[in-house]
Amino acid sequence: MTGAPNTTAYNAQMTTYEFSRISEFIEGNFGIKLPAQKRIMVQGRLHKRLLALNMTNFGSYVQYLFSEEGHLKEIPVMVDLISTNKTNFFRESAHFNTLTDVVLSEFVKKNYKSTLKVWSAGCSSGEEVYTLSMILSEFLEHYQSFNYKILGTDISRRMLEKAAKAIYNMNEIDGIPLVLKKKYLLRNKNRTIQNVRIVPELRHKTEFAWLNFMDQDYKLNQQFDVVFCRNVLIYFERAVQEAVLQKILRNIKPGGYLFLGHSESITDMNLQVTKISPTVYRKTK
Repeated sequence: MTGAPNTTAYNAQMTTYEFSRISEFIEGNFGIKLPAQKRIMVQGRLHKRLLALNMTNFGSYVQYLFSEEGHLKEIPVMVDLISTNKTNFFRESAHFNTLTDVVLSEFVKKNYKSTLKVWSAGCSSGEEVYTLSMILSEFLEHYQSFNYKILGTDISRRMLEKAAKAIYNMNEIDGIPLVLKKKYLLRNKNRTIQNVRIVPELRHKTEFAWLNFMDQDYKLNQQFDVVFCRNVLIYFERAVQEAVLQKILRNIKPGGYLFLGHSESITDMNLQVTKISPTVYRKTK
């Protein structure tokens, strides 16, 4: 299935049937909604796969995708390309004020010498993880016995690889305050290369793992004090949103906190939480 790229693939059009095969599989296995108006987007993102596999039409691609070989080799690549990975540093910054003023202040009073465990669920390329790490490290300066660990999970292995490398272009770090840039970012020694890397002190407090929200059990083998799951649920149907949140809550300690995106609502969901502030909730049991 490999060879010299066939440039005629750029003119290939995805039929309604081919799109439905892909969209039904994605929603059934990964929970991501792909309504009909997303067909052109999916077609555009998968054109490069036709080129790489030397195919000229999406019919051949779909046939390969659902073959035994394609299931093993191509589906992970296809999911990486189709999944949306929009994120940035210090996104929805009001949440970080709540984290510092409410969550961390409470935590150090009750668990002064403990390790705060944080989960960034749907972490994409790691910006949220390292934002949290910067904030927690700043807080740590005032509470020397306090410590933290952050787990970032995502369905895209490509994004997880970028997150683990912790290397970002200069145009990706605009949201970071200047004082924190100086403190937590390392410039490339070759100044003609416009990128930075997160300092080792922060990287060592983070880890990344692949996770599919549609799995029956997330098998994380730990309970978290804080979970950030922001702007992920919007891609799921309402019933799937509730099921995902119920599984996330199983991995939050009683009294722990859940942060959702500002456009996400849990109204009328059967969840054991109390609202603390807009899209910030505390697990009650």
